[in-house]
Amino acid sequence: MARSGRRLTLAGSAAVLALLLCMRPAAARDALGVWEDWGAFRDSAVPRCYAIAMPAPSSRPRDGVPYMTIGTWPRRNLRGQVHWRLSRRIAPGAKVTASVGGETFELMASDAVAWAQDRRMDAAVIARLRSAGTLTISGKARDGRTFRDTYRLGGAASAMDAATVGCVGL
Repeated sequence: MARSGRRLTLAGSAAVLALLLCMRPAAARDALGVWEDWGAFRDSAVPRCYAIAMPAPSSRPRDGVPYMTIGTWPRRNLRGQVHWRLSRRIAPGAKVTASVGGETFELMASDAVAWAQDRRMDAAVIARLRSAGTLTISGKARDGRTFRDTYRLGGAASAMDAATVGCVGL
């Protein structure tokens, strides 16, 4: 179901849906749409809405299934909160950065998750997501090797907008 002129990719749709089936029971979510590599979902039980994507496939080692979400929690008055599940567990004290649209952000991170330092950074990352082609998360894994998770951003703006609109009234 492509919208706003975006081309739906079968591989992107399958990856997003497979990821969601692994995360929680499917009955808890309503699909709002899939655009290229990005999907948007509403979970009325929480309540929350989110856009989600997996990074491009990689032949490098991974400790888990990485993904990125941009979430909205209407009852908490939170909107546009970025979160990453990293492909590798990070080394103690290692920096994790997000590079998008010519700008690099140093993220907060713990074990295998990362997030923006504050709401201002959330907003800056999201603004860059809307016009950039890719976003790369990088850091040092516990084994000392550098890891990179690269996300294609085609469809990201549509998925973020659908997630925001999907939470109206929750």
